[in-house]
Amino acid sequence: MSWDKENFYQFIIGNQIVGFFKEPLKLKSGRHSYWYINWRNVAEDVYSLDKLSNYVIGFVNSLGLEPDCFYGVPEGATKLGIITQYKWAKNSTNYGQNTHILSMGRARPKEHGDPKDKLFLGIPKGNVVVLEDVTTTGGSLLETIDKLNEIQVNIIAAIGITNRNELREDKKSVEEAVREKGVPYYAMSNALELLPRIFNILKPGENTGKHIENYFKQYGIEELKLL
Repeated sequence: MSWDKENFYQFIIGNQIVGFFKEPLKLKSGRHSYWYINWRNVAEDVYSLDKLSNYVIGFVNSLGLEPDCFYGVPEGATKLGIITQYKWAKNSTNYGQNTHILSMGRARPKEHGDPKDKLFLGIPKGNVVVLEDVTTTGGSLLETIDKLNEIQVNIIAAIGITNRNELREDKKSVEEAVREKGVPYYAMSNALELLPRIFNILKPGENTGKHIENYFKQYGIEELKLL
């Protein structure tokens, strides 16, 4: 599978992944945003999730990565991780019994049993790519990396389906924070490229545009021009 960035961006636009609010929404990070990125509709539809997993594989191929396992951050990228791993394993030249693990993380630790089983249904093995749907400050992704590092999983990359291009409270980007843990971070799409295109299509109004521009002045890795 090959990587076609423009085709992927059209997939994002067609599935209404990015949109705007007239009144701000409070994010998990505590910030108030007039725009959103939401992959839930794709994650709930078999056909769309199948296509998204193909894009992930194409992107990984374009980076020259050779993972043994894809692992989705619980719970936002759990299904994507499982389906991508299944496809990847089935197309592997050494596919066979016990050649590839199908791993899933628990959103909440299991109360009893082996310590490793408390967090995972199938512990990731080999060279692992961690998948996340949206990265804002990267909290869930970084927590997942820490948990995998604790059990000495070899993470060769972290991939965000969409990066909101925001700075954390420590003034670091998600990419910088992830790389400090020894893991390369890559984004398949990002807000700085998506927002101007979709703003021009949906035309949510000058007031919303000004709020978003101010948002990026305060939180963005760089300023954004919409108007």
